[in-house]
Amino acid sequence: MDRMSALDAGFFYAESENTPMHVGSVAGFEGPAPTYGDLVRLLLSKLPLVPRYRQRVRPVPMQLGRPMWVDDPHFQILYHVRHTAVPSPGSDEQLRNLAGRVLGQRLDMAKPLWELWLVEGLADNRWAIISKVHHCMVDGIAGTDLMQLMFDLTPDATHDEPQDWTPRRNPSDLSLVAGALTENMTHPLQQLMSMPNVGGAVRAAKGVAQSSRTLAQTVPSLARQAVTPTARSLNGPIGPHRRWAWTEGKFEEFKAVRRALGGTVNDVVLTAISTGFRDLLERRGELSSDRLVVRTLVPVSVRRADERGSLNNQISAVFVDLPVGQADPVARLTAVRGQMDEHKRALQAVDARSIISMGDFVAPTLLSLGVRATLQAGQMWCQAVTTNVPGPRVPLYVLGKRMCSATAYVPIAGGTRCSIGIFSYLNTMTFGINADFDGYPDVDVLSGGIRRGIEELLAVATKDAAPEAARKAEPESEPGSRTAKKTTTAAAR
Repeated sequence: MDRMSALDAGFFYAESENTPMHVGSVAGFEGPAPTYGDLVRLLLSKLPLVPRYRQRVRPVPMQLGRPMWVDDPHFQILYHVRHTAVPSPGSDEQLRNLAGRVLGQRLDMAKPLWELWLVEGLADNRWAIISKVHHCMVDGIAGTDLMQLMFDLTPDATHDEPQDWTPRRNPSDLSLVAGALTENMTHPLQQLMSMPNVGGAVRAAKGVAQSSRTLAQTVPSLARQAVTPTARSLNGPIGPHRRWAWTEGKFEEFKAVRRALGGTVNDVVLTAISTGFRDLLERRGELSSDRLVVRTLVPVSVRRADERGSLNNQISAVFVDLPVGQADPVARLTAVRGQMDEHKRALQAVDARSIISMGDFVAPTLLSLGVRATLQAGQMWCQAVTTNVPGPRVPLYVLGKRMCSATAYVPIAGGTRCSIGIFSYLNTMTFGINADFDGYPDVDVLSGGIRRGIEELLAVATKDAAPEAARKAEPESEPGSRTAKKTTTAAAR
């Protein structure tokens, strides 16, 4: 029996009728689909590795403490593993529409918070798996580690037989209240006592002051962002329905741009997304200024290497202004790169993990009300969420069948009506776009614009690289030779 962290509880409290807070993915596979029974047996054999998948959320009465994870005495895997099909031969468009409907539906909050759908009927002898896991249970980085739950590194891997499972006895309401009250009194003191490198209140205050000075020097000021014109037409109320689109790029494309124009692969990715939003706003007639930006929240993992695979959220976030008003793609890349460099310096100088853990001091009732009030009131500060999850660079298999593609699904909430989940697998990077149904009737313009942004940057990079490649390909001539003289003469002209 485990208590949720404050961050996980925040995701749990954020759940509502119009804002399902699960993350998900769609994975495509080669070859004939396995039987439903074989997939169920595989999962049953793997579930002991992740006990959370048999647990449900148990709120503490009167919200005197953060919710608990307890074993579900009525766990039935046949409820969580579903079987469906598209009319054969199913297209990618049909799979996308099906996945959009499945991923847009809420999980049953009274049961373990996950679902998995086996999809048959795809063209070219393919099949797919649609998965959903609530954000309070796992973040993107841990979710990638949990691929070991059902994925293999070789097609001929063997699996253990499913074992019987006996749920642990659930605590009574009285014991939950007593445990919460005890923890509320003791946990903050224990956390303060365990803070590293803090010898007392004076030293702690000095540390906070130093962190504040570092932040002031390295992070773009909120005042500056407050006066930057943002595409606020992209904000608005969120309904119960979703539109989902996807596009992709090859790693060689992003690396070619990075080599020619500088920055990181992630900088190139964000710049391509900037082009997508620029196309969207231009099509809507809302590209009002060359200073216009689309502000996106970019989650950042602060998980240590020894915590990979743990079932809780260890994430912070930064805000990046995508320069959609800027017509020059290279200038857009330069602007994105500058912001990301500042954020990197800030995250290295400030203990983001300690900032996150400070949520443990917030009273659970206030945490619940605060999260819900924020989401219900909406916000106009950012217009999108963009999260990049690095996936495996080696082939993965399920029951001997090779995974050929994977696309991520990220929830939307709080007036931010669009999220983009970027997932890398082998040599491909996919962009899964989740958007409010009414707010984004033109979501395909955004996905097409991202692809155009990749091609636009690649064209510039290739053009810039061509003269350099030609220069390196020229044969060197001996000093004083006729070739050298001709070159010198031509240069003088």
